[in-house]
Amino acid sequence: MRKKFFAVREVRHWNRLPREAVALSSRAPAPPAALNPWDVMLCVSGTAIACENALVVAIICYSPALRTPMFVLVGSLATADLLAGLGLILNFVFQYVIRSETVSLLTVGFLVASFAASVSSLLAITVDRYLSLYNALTYYSERTVLCIHTMLAGAWGVSLCLGLLPVLGWNCLHDRTTCSVVRPLTKSNVTLLSASFFLIFLIMLHLYIEICKIVCRHAHQIALQQHFLTASHYVATKKGVSTLAIILGTFGASWLPFAIYCVVGDADYPSVYTYATLLPATYNSMINPIIYAYRNQEIQRSMWVLFCGCFQAKVSFRSRSPSDV
Repeated sequence: MRKKFFAVREVRHWNRLPREAVALSSRAPAPPAALNPWDVMLCVSGTAIACENALVVAIICYSPALRTPMFVLVGSLATADLLAGLGLILNFVFQYVIRSETVSLLTVGFLVASFAASVSSLLAITVDRYLSLYNALTYYSERTVLCIHTMLAGAWGVSLCLGLLPVLGWNCLHDRTTCSVVRPLTKSNVTLLSASFFLIFLIMLHLYIEICKIVCRHAHQIALQQHFLTASHYVATKKGVSTLAIILGTFGASWLPFAIYCVVGDADYPSVYTYATLLPATYNSMINPIIYAYRNQEIQRSMWVLFCGCFQAKVSFRSRSPSDV
């Protein structure tokens, strides 16, 4: 009788095993998601951004001559874009390798802080260009250096706070109805980011208009002193205004579609709209090194020194002001 009892108990135990196995299999990790071509393009874009800006950061750190306020700002912009590129790469890796809501939240916060620092650095560069023309006689004073460092500290501090907001709880992980077109950010979060961008864009637009006025006024004063406006002065003025228009136009064309879509878009819209507006925004970080770094003669010389040794270390560098466009 006792043997029969244990036999029945053993049979019941084996009958329960398939159910427990099914329960365990239901809690197993989900299979990896199918590879999204948009995510691949974002990863490729992030790789190009990281490589370009890493070179700029290395050149500025390597060359002691590049220590003027202009190059400090360019270094800040390159650092922010470098971090943004790394963030895009990490987002791709964690999305397809380590699928975790916590990791995704950290990655999104890192990207928000990096891109916010990039846009803020562009604003700081615009302010510096305006000051270099408006206060040309006192531009190279210690007060200017203090002003630059203060602007950068404020820009990076605000950017860090914006990146920490979703990590500290301003996200839609627990309430899907509040999600925006950029999950896991909430609608109110992306609205704040978009409003901040529109404000920065308007300030930059106003400052660049003032810069154009100053450039044209300087050209007019030179013409009055020489009794006529030479062709070289006209060409230089036209080139400077065109360069400023290209800089602002590139910035607006890259970020405005994404900022507008974040305000008018809804989480139920197809994700292809988010990708189609976000990808051009990343191109701005790819173009920034070309506009602000690689076109500069001092950085070009430093690149030759760093890679080819075509110039001696004692070569003299003439640090130009940011107004030289």
